[in-house]
Amino acid sequence: MLNKGRHVQRRFFGRTWLVVLLVVAGVLLLAGGGSAFAAYRYDQATEHKLLPGTEISGVDVGGMTRKEAIAAVRTQIDDSLTASLTISSAGEHWQVTPQELGVEANVSKSVTQAMRQTESLPWWQRVYHRIADKPVHSSTPVRYDYDQSKVDEFVHEIASKVEEQPQSASLALVDGKVVRQKPRPGQQLKAPFGAQRILNALERQQASVSLPVKKVQPDSNDPGVTVVVRLSENRLYLYDGFDLEKTYPVATAMPGFTTPVGTWQIVNKVENPTWVNPAPTGWGAGEPASIPPGPGNPLGTRALYLNAPGIRIHGTYDTGSIGTYASHGCIRMTIADSEDLYPRVPVGSTVLITQ
Repeated sequence: MLNKGRHVQRRFFGRTWLVVLLVVAGVLLLAGGGSAFAAYRYDQATEHKLLPGTEISGVDVGGMTRKEAIAAVRTQIDDSLTASLTISSAGEHWQVTPQELGVEANVSKSVTQAMRQTESLPWWQRVYHRIADKPVHSSTPVRYDYDQSKVDEFVHEIASKVEEQPQSASLALVDGKVVRQKPRPGQQLKAPFGAQRILNALERQQASVSLPVKKVQPDSNDPGVTVVVRLSENRLYLYDGFDLEKTYPVATAMPGFTTPVGTWQIVNKVENPTWVNPAPTGWGAGEPASIPPGPGNPLGTRALYLNAPGIRIHGTYDTGSIGTYASHGCIRMTIADSEDLYPRVPVGSTVLITQ
């Protein structure tokens, strides 16, 4: 059985080589017998067609003209450009096509490159490959052009949905109540890295790609200084971290005015401030445009400015108003208490105002 197999194999290869030798001999005979011109004319007549065995991005374009090859490759490429790419990050998923990300296939350039490979062979070799239908095993990839700006834009859109800011330990208002919040790490998607991963996936025609996020630790586990103002009590609570350090009686807004509930910050501190009339055509009508520092100054000797418009924590010479609803929105303290509080509260401290 083994000898018989070898005999069949020799006979098969013998026939194959016989065909090749006959083709080559025929070409040579044409050339040697005065018919070289006819063979050359055959090559000229078929030079606009790609040789057998020519592939462009896996598409067999052998025997096709330039126009036919572009159409054949374009059909497959168009399918790949509209195929869905799944992008995942932080447990969320997005579907997008390469076309939507600005990818364009330069098919004509790839076909031109394949045609040049055909043209680079001697004419008699081209005749041989065509007559013998002998593949040249030529493979040319399609080149893609990428719109970096569209990829970057898409990655930034994903980042806006998956990124989380780290949460430092803090006192915070939740549903109107002051609660302790533990520190919590955030997560960040590095846009340039994410864009490169998507570009790589597009280049390889992957069906999916994952964009990893990086954990970001909070700057500090110390809540720092927090001021809490309870309007129902007309009282200010000073916290150092989670520890209550001191309390002060205060005055808040009279009926018709508002001390705004919410989370605010100290954005400025001023010793011996100048009072500037905030409502010269409203409740401040008839009052001077400004009052310099001194005993008649409505802000007293110390003022802490909140990022709530027009709202301050400040001293007052009207000590009888403390503990009542008497201000136009600001939080009043006695002169002594405001001077005691002032150095304890740095700029940037959180102020929680709650009912």
